Amino acid sequence: MTRPSRIPGRDGSPEFFSPQVSQARRFYLDLKPPRRQGLAVACGGMEHTTADYAIHRANFPFYSIEYVARGRGTVGLGGPDQALLPGRVFSYGPGIRQDIRSDPASPLVKYFVDFTGRDARELLRSCGLETGGVSQSFPPNALQAVFDELIDCGLRHTPRGAELCAKLLECLVLKIADSRAPLNTSAALAFTTYQQCRQHIQEHFPRLKSLEQIGAECRLSGAYLCRLFRRFDHQSPYQYLLRLKMNLAADRLQQPGVLVKQVAEQAGFNDPFQFSRAFKSVFGMSPDAFRKWR
Repeated sequence: MTRPSRIPGRDGSPEFFSPQVSQARRFYLDLKPPRRQGLAVACGGMEHTTADYAIHRANFPFYSIEYVARGRGTVGLGGPDQALLPGRVFSYGPGIRQDIRSDPASPLVKYFVDFTGRDARELLRSCGLETGGVSQSFPPNALQAVFDELIDCGLRHTPRGAELCAKLLECLVLKIADSRAPLNTSAALAFTTYQQCRQHIQEHFPRLKSLEQIGAECRLSGAYLCRLFRRFDHQSPYQYLLRLKMNLAADRLQQPGVLVKQVAEQAGFNDPFQFSRAFKSVFGMSPDAFRKWR
Protein backbone atom coordinates (compact mmCIF):
# COMPACT_ATOMS: atom_id res chain seq x y z
CA MET A 1 0.00 0.00 0.00
CA THR A 2 1.26 3.49 -0.88
CA ARG A 3 1.76 5.67 2.19
CA PRO A 4 2.13 9.45 2.43
CA SER A 5 5.79 10.45 2.41
CA ARG A 6 6.97 12.42 5.44
CA ILE A 7 9.14 15.29 4.30
CA PRO A 8 10.15 18.05 6.74
CA GLY A 9 7.78 20.99 6.40
CA ARG A 10 4.59 22.33 7.86
CA ASP A 11 2.21 19.55 8.92
CA GLY A 12 4.52 16.97 7.35
CA SER A 13 4.08 18.41 3.84
CA PRO A 14 6.96 18.84 1.38
CA GLU A 15 9.07 21.94 1.94
CA PHE A 16 8.23 23.31 -1.51
CA PHE A 17 4.55 23.74 -0.52
CA SER A 18 3.64 27.33 0.35
CA PRO A 19 2.27 28.02 3.87
CA GLN A 20 0.28 30.97 2.42
CA VAL A 21 -2.98 29.04 2.14
CA SER A 22 -6.14 29.33 4.23
CA GLN A 23 -7.22 25.74 3.54
CA ALA A 24 -6.06 22.83 1.41
CA ARG A 25 -6.69 19.19 0.43
CA ARG A 26 -3.38 17.55 -0.47
CA PHE A 27 -2.12 14.03 -0.97
CA TYR A 28 1.42 12.68 -1.05
CA LEU A 29 2.50 9.46 -2.74
CA ASP A 30 6.12 8.48 -3.43
CA LEU A 31 8.17 11.69 -3.60
CA LYS A 32 11.21 9.72 -4.82
CA PRO A 33 9.81 7.28 -7.40
CA PRO A 34 12.12 5.01 -9.43
CA ARG A 35 13.79 6.94 -12.25
CA ARG A 36 12.91 4.30 -14.84
CA GLN A 37 9.19 4.60 -14.19
CA GLY A 38 7.20 5.84 -17.18
CA LEU A 39 4.86 8.13 -15.29
CA ALA A 40 4.42 8.62 -11.54
CA VAL A 41 2.28 11.10 -9.61
CA ALA A 42 4.18 12.43 -6.59
CA CYS A 43 1.57 14.66 -4.97
CA GLY A 44 -1.35 16.92 -5.72
CA GLY A 45 -4.22 18.82 -4.22
CA MET A 46 -6.34 21.93 -4.04
CA GLU A 47 -5.41 25.17 -2.26
CA HIS A 48 -7.29 28.29 -1.17
CA THR A 49 -4.54 30.88 -1.24
CA THR A 50 -4.28 33.87 1.06
CA ALA A 51 -4.29 37.48 -0.13
CA ASP A 52 -0.49 37.68 0.22
CA TYR A 53 0.20 34.38 -1.59
CA ALA A 54 3.40 34.58 -3.60
CA ILE A 55 5.65 31.80 -4.92
CA HIS A 56 9.16 32.53 -6.21
CA ARG A 57 11.09 29.35 -7.08
CA ALA A 58 14.15 29.08 -9.27
CA ASN A 59 13.70 25.33 -9.70
CA PHE A 60 11.31 22.49 -8.95
CA PRO A 61 11.94 18.73 -8.70
CA PHE A 62 8.79 17.63 -10.61
CA TYR A 63 6.72 18.45 -13.63
CA SER A 64 3.53 20.20 -12.58
CA ILE A 65 0.11 21.15 -13.92
CA GLU A 66 -1.83 23.86 -12.08
CA TYR A 67 -5.43 24.85 -12.75
CA VAL A 68 -7.28 27.94 -11.51
CA ALA A 69 -10.82 27.21 -10.28
CA ARG A 70 -11.59 30.63 -8.80
CA GLY A 71 -9.93 33.96 -8.16
CA ARG A 72 -7.29 35.91 -10.03
CA GLY A 73 -3.55 36.39 -10.05
CA THR A 74 -0.47 36.31 -12.25
CA VAL A 75 2.10 33.73 -13.26
CA GLY A 76 5.59 34.18 -14.69
CA LEU A 77 7.33 31.06 -15.96
CA GLY A 78 10.78 32.29 -16.87
CA GLY A 79 9.22 35.10 -18.91
CA PRO A 80 6.68 37.94 -18.73
CA ASP A 81 3.81 37.62 -16.27
CA GLN A 82 0.50 36.32 -17.61
CA ALA A 83 -2.94 36.72 -16.08
CA LEU A 84 -4.51 33.92 -14.06
CA LEU A 85 -8.28 33.62 -14.04
CA PRO A 86 -10.82 30.77 -13.81
CA GLY A 87 -10.11 28.02 -16.34
CA ARG A 88 -6.47 29.00 -16.81
CA VAL A 89 -4.00 26.08 -16.85
CA PHE A 90 -0.22 26.32 -16.66
CA SER A 91 2.70 23.93 -16.38
CA TYR A 92 6.31 23.98 -15.31
CA GLY A 93 9.09 21.57 -14.51
CA PRO A 94 12.75 21.21 -13.65
CA GLY A 95 14.72 24.25 -14.79
CA ILE A 96 11.67 26.52 -15.14
CA ARG A 97 11.46 29.49 -12.78
CA GLN A 98 8.03 30.09 -11.22
CA ASP A 99 6.62 33.40 -9.99
CA ILE A 100 2.98 32.97 -8.94
CA ARG A 101 0.89 35.59 -7.14
CA SER A 102 -2.69 35.92 -5.99
CA ASP A 103 -4.70 39.09 -6.50
CA PRO A 104 -5.27 40.30 -2.90
CA ALA A 105 -8.83 41.32 -3.82
CA SER A 106 -9.63 37.86 -5.26
CA PRO A 107 -7.24 35.17 -3.96
CA LEU A 108 -6.71 32.11 -6.10
CA VAL A 109 -8.36 28.75 -5.53
CA LYS A 110 -6.26 26.36 -7.58
CA TYR A 111 -5.61 22.68 -8.17
CA PHE A 112 -2.24 21.11 -8.87
CA VAL A 113 -0.62 17.78 -9.62
CA ASP A 114 3.13 17.11 -9.49
CA PHE A 115 4.56 14.17 -11.39
CA THR A 116 7.71 12.69 -12.88
CA GLY A 117 8.94 9.85 -15.08
CA ARG A 118 10.45 9.34 -18.50
CA ASP A 119 7.08 10.04 -20.21
CA ALA A 120 6.25 13.18 -18.24
CA ARG A 121 7.54 15.78 -20.71
CA GLU A 122 5.92 14.07 -23.70
CA LEU A 123 2.64 13.90 -21.78
CA LEU A 124 2.60 17.68 -21.52
CA ARG A 125 3.46 18.06 -25.19
CA SER A 126 0.53 15.80 -26.13
CA CYS A 127 -1.98 18.39 -24.90
CA GLY A 128 -0.09 21.40 -26.24
CA LEU A 129 1.00 22.43 -22.76
CA GLU A 130 4.78 22.60 -22.88
CA THR A 131 6.71 23.16 -19.66
CA GLY A 132 6.44 26.87 -19.01
CA GLY A 133 3.22 27.05 -21.01
CA VAL A 134 -0.18 28.59 -20.26
CA SER A 135 -3.53 27.47 -21.67
CA GLN A 136 -7.24 28.15 -21.18
CA SER A 137 -10.00 25.60 -20.63
CA PHE A 138 -13.57 26.10 -21.76
CA PRO A 139 -15.86 26.00 -19.93
CA PRO A 140 -13.74 27.23 -17.00
CA ASN A 141 -14.85 24.34 -14.76
CA ALA A 142 -14.02 21.67 -17.38
CA LEU A 143 -11.13 20.15 -15.40
CA GLN A 144 -12.44 20.34 -11.85
CA ALA A 145 -14.16 16.93 -11.71
CA VAL A 146 -11.03 15.09 -12.88
CA PHE A 147 -8.86 16.93 -10.36
CA ASP A 148 -11.34 16.14 -7.56
CA GLU A 149 -11.27 12.44 -8.48
CA LEU A 150 -7.46 12.52 -8.58
CA ILE A 151 -7.33 14.01 -5.07
CA ASP A 152 -9.86 11.49 -3.72
CA CYS A 153 -7.84 8.65 -5.21
CA GLY A 154 -4.58 9.99 -3.76
CA LEU A 155 -6.09 10.32 -0.29
CA ARG A 156 -7.57 6.79 -0.22
CA HIS A 157 -4.13 5.06 -0.28
CA THR A 158 -5.44 1.86 -1.84
CA PRO A 159 -3.05 -0.91 -3.03
CA ARG A 160 -3.24 0.33 -6.65
CA GLY A 161 -3.77 3.99 -5.80
CA ALA A 162 -0.49 5.20 -7.34
CA GLU A 163 -1.25 3.39 -10.62
CA LEU A 164 -4.79 4.77 -10.68
CA CYS A 165 -3.50 8.31 -10.03
CA ALA A 166 -1.15 7.97 -13.02
CA LYS A 167 -4.10 6.92 -15.21
CA LEU A 168 -6.19 9.83 -13.93
CA LEU A 169 -3.30 12.15 -14.80
CA GLU A 170 -3.46 10.85 -18.37
CA CYS A 171 -7.24 11.46 -18.36
CA LEU A 172 -6.61 14.99 -17.10
CA VAL A 173 -4.20 15.68 -19.95
CA LEU A 174 -6.75 14.39 -22.49
CA LYS A 175 -9.36 16.67 -20.90
CA ILE A 176 -7.00 19.64 -21.16
CA ALA A 177 -6.51 18.95 -24.86
CA ASP A 178 -10.26 18.46 -25.41
CA SER A 179 -11.31 21.67 -23.60
CA ARG A 180 -8.51 23.92 -24.80
CA ALA A 181 -9.55 27.45 -25.82
CA PRO A 182 -7.47 30.24 -27.41
CA LEU A 183 -5.71 32.84 -25.28
CA ASN A 184 -5.27 35.77 -27.68
CA THR A 185 -8.12 38.26 -28.07
CA SER A 186 -8.95 37.84 -31.77
CA ALA A 187 -8.99 34.04 -31.57
CA ALA A 188 -11.00 34.21 -28.33
CA LEU A 189 -13.74 36.22 -30.07
CA ALA A 190 -13.95 33.67 -32.89
CA PHE A 191 -14.00 30.84 -30.33
CA THR A 192 -16.88 32.52 -28.49
CA THR A 193 -18.85 32.69 -31.73
CA TYR A 194 -18.11 29.01 -32.39
CA GLN A 195 -19.29 28.06 -28.90
CA GLN A 196 -22.51 30.05 -29.33
CA CYS A 197 -23.23 28.30 -32.65
CA ARG A 198 -22.43 24.89 -31.18
CA GLN A 199 -24.75 25.59 -28.26
CA HIS A 200 -27.51 26.66 -30.66
CA ILE A 201 -27.19 23.38 -32.57
CA GLN A 202 -27.19 21.38 -29.34
CA GLU A 203 -30.35 23.09 -28.06
CA HIS A 204 -32.35 22.99 -31.32
CA PHE A 205 -31.01 19.98 -33.24
CA PRO A 206 -34.34 18.05 -33.50
CA ARG A 207 -35.83 20.75 -35.75
CA LEU A 208 -32.65 21.84 -37.56
CA LYS A 209 -32.23 20.29 -41.01
CA SER A 210 -29.42 21.98 -42.94
CA LEU A 211 -26.24 24.02 -42.75
CA GLU A 212 -28.10 26.93 -44.35
CA GLN A 213 -30.75 26.88 -41.62
CA ILE A 214 -28.10 26.80 -38.88
CA GLY A 215 -26.23 29.70 -40.47
CA ALA A 216 -29.39 31.78 -40.86
CA GLU A 217 -30.40 31.28 -37.23
CA CYS A 218 -26.88 32.05 -36.01
CA ARG A 219 -26.71 35.04 -38.38
CA LEU A 220 -23.59 33.73 -40.10
CA SER A 221 -22.84 32.51 -43.58
CA GLY A 222 -22.58 28.75 -43.99
CA ALA A 223 -19.01 29.17 -45.23
CA TYR A 224 -17.91 31.10 -42.14
CA LEU A 225 -19.67 28.61 -39.87
CA CYS A 226 -17.72 25.78 -41.52
CA ARG A 227 -14.46 27.70 -41.08
CA LEU A 228 -15.17 28.12 -37.36
CA PHE A 229 -15.75 24.39 -36.95
CA ARG A 230 -12.62 23.53 -38.94
CA ARG A 231 -10.65 25.82 -36.66
CA PHE A 232 -12.00 24.73 -33.29
CA ASP A 233 -13.60 21.31 -33.79
CA HIS A 234 -12.91 17.92 -35.38
CA GLN A 235 -16.11 17.86 -37.43
CA SER A 236 -18.26 20.08 -39.63
CA PRO A 237 -21.38 21.78 -38.19
CA TYR A 238 -23.58 19.41 -40.20
CA GLN A 239 -21.67 16.37 -38.92
CA TYR A 240 -22.21 17.61 -35.37
CA LEU A 241 -25.92 18.11 -36.09
CA LEU A 242 -26.18 14.63 -37.60
CA ARG A 243 -24.43 13.03 -34.62
CA LEU A 244 -26.90 14.65 -32.20
CA LYS A 245 -29.87 13.53 -34.31
CA MET A 246 -28.60 9.95 -34.54
CA ASN A 247 -27.92 9.75 -30.80
CA LEU A 248 -31.52 10.79 -30.22
CA ALA A 249 -32.68 8.23 -32.78
CA ALA A 250 -30.65 5.45 -31.14
CA ASP A 251 -32.36 6.23 -27.84
CA ARG A 252 -35.83 6.18 -29.40
CA LEU A 253 -35.16 2.88 -31.18
CA GLN A 254 -34.91 1.21 -27.76
CA GLN A 255 -38.58 1.90 -27.05
CA PRO A 256 -40.76 -1.22 -27.51
CA GLY A 257 -42.94 -1.23 -30.63
CA VAL A 258 -41.56 1.97 -32.14
CA LEU A 259 -41.31 2.04 -35.94
CA VAL A 260 -38.23 3.21 -37.81
CA LYS A 261 -40.49 5.60 -39.73
CA GLN A 262 -41.61 7.21 -36.47
CA VAL A 263 -38.03 7.62 -35.25
CA ALA A 264 -37.04 9.11 -38.61
CA GLU A 265 -39.76 11.75 -38.29
CA GLN A 266 -38.74 12.58 -34.72
CA ALA A 267 -35.17 13.11 -35.94
CA GLY A 268 -36.38 15.46 -38.67
CA PHE A 269 -36.23 13.07 -41.67
CA ASN A 270 -39.22 12.80 -44.00
CA ASP A 271 -37.70 9.87 -45.90
CA PRO A 272 -37.05 6.69 -43.82
CA PHE A 273 -34.55 5.46 -46.42
CA GLN A 274 -32.52 8.68 -46.13
CA PHE A 275 -32.70 8.35 -42.34
CA SER A 276 -31.44 4.75 -42.44
CA ARG A 277 -28.55 5.75 -44.66
CA ALA A 278 -27.61 8.61 -42.30
CA PHE A 279 -27.89 6.31 -39.27
CA LYS A 280 -25.58 3.76 -40.88
CA SER A 281 -23.04 6.46 -41.80
CA VAL A 282 -22.77 7.39 -38.10
CA PHE A 283 -22.99 4.00 -36.35
CA GLY A 284 -21.92 1.56 -39.06
CA MET A 285 -25.20 -0.41 -39.00
CA SER A 286 -28.81 0.07 -40.03
CA PRO A 287 -31.52 1.06 -37.51
CA ASP A 288 -32.99 -2.48 -37.69
CA ALA A 289 -29.60 -4.09 -37.09
CA PHE A 290 -28.96 -1.71 -34.19
CA ARG A 291 -32.25 -2.60 -32.53
CA LYS A 292 -31.47 -6.34 -32.78
CA TRP A 293 -27.90 -5.79 -31.57
CA ARG A 294 -29.05 -3.95 -28.45
